[in-house]
Amino acid sequence: MSIYAGAGGKDAEDWVSILLKMYTNFFDKQMYNYKITDYNQNEYGGYRYVDVEIEGNFVYPILRFERGVHRLVRISPFSAKKLRHTSFAYVEVLPLIEDPKIEIREEDLEIETFRASGKGGQNVNKVETAVRIRYKPLNIVVTCQSERTQQQNKKIALQILKSKIQNLMEEMKLKKIEEIKGKKIEIAWGNQKRSYVFDPYKLVKDHEFGYETNKLEEILNGHLELINPLGALL
Repeated sequence: MSIYAGAGGKDAEDWVSILLKMYTNFFDKQMYNYKITDYNQNEYGGYRYVDVEIEGNFVYPILRFERGVHRLVRISPFSAKKLRHTSFAYVEVLPLIEDPKIEIREEDLEIETFRASGKGGQNVNKVETAVRIRYKPLNIVVTCQSERTQQQNKKIALQILKSKIQNLMEEMKLKKIEEIKGKKIEIAWGNQKRSYVFDPYKLVKDHEFGYETNKLEEILNGHLELINPLGALL
């Protein structure tokens, strides 16, 4: 799972941290194993993006319904005038294929190493263990910095990269890969999959499936069964 900040500045980056907490609460309730493999955090504790690897029963069938643009409406803690702001984040969910049947040529890869970073971008490791890999033909970039060694991070990054490519290849049955890669959803107004309203009332509405509830706090505490279409099974 990857969560990206969209329109909304600091509020959008803070929204990513709220969504991350919501999902990790859900993972804990479901007894899923998870770890953050990469992130870019600002000085306020928000995230420009965060990547999480999750393991557990029926993870992908459940989480695939979370994929899309999530809209936040609230009184902004970053507004001196206490104005109501709307911000957006995008949730991407991808099945990690354990043994991807994809062959990648070395010349198609651009590999960088750097120091794994802590909160606010502070370096916490003097050794360049983090790995960033770019697949040049499709300009797909994958980063991993969760493991202790460069070799482990490279192995995980390659697995994620191959999974992304294989999923794109499967979609080629219907569309050309250039169309898939070129199709981008603007993480902003009009494309939201789900809305979360904090003020002036409490509401969570899934626009894709037509579900809605005023149990905002419960959902943010990880009770996705209240809004996820597979709620009865969670």
